[in-house]
Amino acid sequence: MTISRVERDGGTIAYEVHGEGPLVVLSHGMGENRRAFRHLVPLLVTAGYRVAPLDVRGHGDSSPHRASYAPAEVGADLLAVVRALGGPATLVGSSSSAAAVVFAAADAPDLVNGIVQVSPFVAPPDPNPLMKALQAVVLRSPRLFGMFHKTLFPSDRPADDAAYRKQMVAGLRGRMDAVRGVVAPVEPHWTARAGEVRQPVLVLMGTRDPDFKDPGGEARAARRLFATAEARMIENSGHYPHADRPAETAAQLTEFLAVTFRA
Repeated sequence: MTISRVERDGGTIAYEVHGEGPLVVLSHGMGENRRAFRHLVPLLVTAGYRVAPLDVRGHGDSSPHRASYAPAEVGADLLAVVRALGGPATLVGSSSSAAAVVFAAADAPDLVNGIVQVSPFVAPPDPNPLMKALQAVVLRSPRLFGMFHKTLFPSDRPADDAAYRKQMVAGLRGRMDAVRGVVAPVEPHWTARAGEVRQPVLVLMGTRDPDFKDPGGEARAARRLFATAEARMIENSGHYPHADRPAETAAQLTEFLAVTFRA
């Protein structure tokens, strides 16, 4: 597949385009790359959508070592891809990127039909001192990050998960600043901008997401921040439903996409 690039903020954002139809832009979480959506993309293409998974700034084939990895900047990167492809688009943001899609929707409502937050963090994580120290070590080591990533699949992992993780870890060498950067505390938090979003919003959460004590409660808390939103749960899924339950995730997305592109 051909890699395309768009210039933004002194660097480039890499992305691919698959299929024909209304545009859906997919943005992955910290440490991952556009191949995180490798099982979801063909399902959305079959459903009749033009799908553009991208590499978040500093990750994958996008430019490394950026001055800022704040969600507002990642959101502006998403909008740059939408403009390059001829929007509007629906934006799907996983984990850390769930914050970025909010900024994009609030800043450019003419370019964004709707947004999907996959496993969003409503409140910034507040680990105890031991966990904070462990997190600091993990976020400086590609190998340790790869081991942590594996724990986010409590039920099932894709058959090609080991190969994907090996490629992911290799691609993070010399780029861990981006992993730390996309989750660094920054103001405003996305929750401060959620009330400005007037497009339809879907919150997707795995029922077994290990990042949350109560995944359902977290999904409902996110939903309540928006003017028009709904929360849906993916049974027996972890932090990445598009990877461990792609068919179920695609079914929820296509139902939502039919509404956003009709609106």
